[in-house]
Amino acid sequence: MIDALRTPEECFIDIPAFPYVPHYVENLPGFEPLRMHYVDTGETESGEVFLCLHGQPTWSYLYRKMLPVFAAAGHRAVAPDLFGFGRSDKPVKEEVYTFDFHRRSLIAFIEALDLRNITLVCQDWGGLLGLTLPMAMPERFSRLLVMNTALVTGEEPLSEGFLAWREWARKNPDMDIAALMARTTPHLSKAESRAYAAPYPDIRYKAGVRRFPDMVPDRPDAPGAAIARQARDWFASEWRGESFMAVGHQDPVLGPPAMALLRRHIPACPDPLNLHHAGHFVQEWGDEVATAALRHFGLS
Repeated sequence: MIDALRTPEECFIDIPAFPYVPHYVENLPGFEPLRMHYVDTGETESGEVFLCLHGQPTWSYLYRKMLPVFAAAGHRAVAPDLFGFGRSDKPVKEEVYTFDFHRRSLIAFIEALDLRNITLVCQDWGGLLGLTLPMAMPERFSRLLVMNTALVTGEEPLSEGFLAWREWARKNPDMDIAALMARTTPHLSKAESRAYAAPYPDIRYKAGVRRFPDMVPDRPDAPGAAIARQARDWFASEWRGESFMAVGHQDPVLGPPAMALLRRHIPACPDPLNLHHAGHFVQEWGDEVATAALRHFGLS
């Protein structure tokens, strides 16, 4: 039994520009009795599924500018909250959160909803985890829409920018998520910044948020490093799907250099959409990104 918290529903009152009815899947195999939340919008019978994976410290709210674009084009868009984030249950003990824990939960989620013909939409940890999924179930994935993320193999030293972020996170276990989002994405309104913090009414709810910086593989034998290397090699030799990449240039950790490295491992990945004004959370410019990606894929 995993001891977990569930954010009270009243915390999600008046979330701006996020009108979606909550959906939940419970008792995923190996994750009983945890409940995972997801947004499910658009044409549920569509042959195209846009699977939108968030990172840290965000949740599915991050995709509020992309989900309507996918839905308006006649496609299905699904955006889960990882365990520990958003409306999903939040295990209390930090040691529960591992690379394998999150990866297996995403595989179980995809199988539970029987998602197919997936376009993987990912950024930050949504990519660190999500980019390891297609090789596990290649028959389900057709396309990639990749934003400011990486496959971290533990073979290269972590950047100074990331090390500074990890140290800050360690010193701020009750991090002010609203202030963090406002600082990194200055055009957010106060209501939008508060919405990012809504799932975490106090420090007890932030175990998953705290864990992610320390989960980034920093050596070849770190948890997650080997699976990232396998994914890198699989993409280079096996991937035959379409790809689209958008790069926020105002990102000191996963900006243009990191994305150029990732692009070299994805066959036939075209030149990226360069967003010179965008920062780490590229989805905050998501309507532009989603529109360009749909046009590229011929799905507008």
